Amino acid sequence: MYHCCETLKRSINDNINTMKILIIGANGKIGQRLTKKLKNTSHPPRAMYRDEVQVAEAKAAGIDAVYGDLEKDFEHAFDGVEAVVFTAGSGAHTGQDKTHLVDRIGAKKAIDTAVKKHVMRFIMVSAYGADASPDQWPDSMKHYYEAKADADKHLLQTQLDFTILKPGRLTDDPGTNNIAIGDDLNREKGTIPRADVATVIEKCLSAPQTIRRSLELLSGDDPIDKALASL
Repeated sequence: MYHCCETLKRSINDNINTMKILIIGANGKIGQRLTKKLKNTSHPPRAMYRDEVQVAEAKAAGIDAVYGDLEKDFEHAFDGVEAVVFTAGSGAHTGQDKTHLVDRIGAKKAIDTAVKKHVMRFIMVSAYGADASPDQWPDSMKHYYEAKADADKHLLQTQLDFTILKPGRLTDDPGTNNIAIGDDLNREKGTIPRADVATVIEKCLSAPQTIRRSLELLSGDDPIDKALASL
């Protein structure tokens, strides 16, 4: 049986110093940054890779790493963790079939596994505009937004202690530590450095006010800590 949301918030506060974080998509650009950020913190990461060479390299660097393929069984990766960050993606250079398998089916499998394993804290990296009307999606990206929207809807229907982050267009620029975040930013789609997204994820792990929230995320004027505190 799941606890109510307020109990979950207290649980997050009670366990912020002990959470083991499973990062699904650890080899992605956000995942790599997040793994490095968490390595020597109170939220030690378990990095999931679908390449055994990457697993070995991560372990050699002192990171708890595990092999897991979203298109296969990866339930073992959830053993002993208290939170999950899903930041995997099929990538811009793959076909619609991979987007379906990774961004939709893989994400939904991760959500279902978290429910099954009672890993209550779940942070989903989605996309700005995923909850928009489908006629607002560009034809070339419609399959991507459909996949993200379907995965988000699946997560919203659970009792997990989730946060859905919907960043704008991602860049590799240095982080500014200044963001805009909210349920509905009511502005045109903007950009945000991946470094800032990774920092927001790290902060959200111990921010109970982000529980059961679907939040748009762009570069903005407020320091990350201030922006999250205002939610």
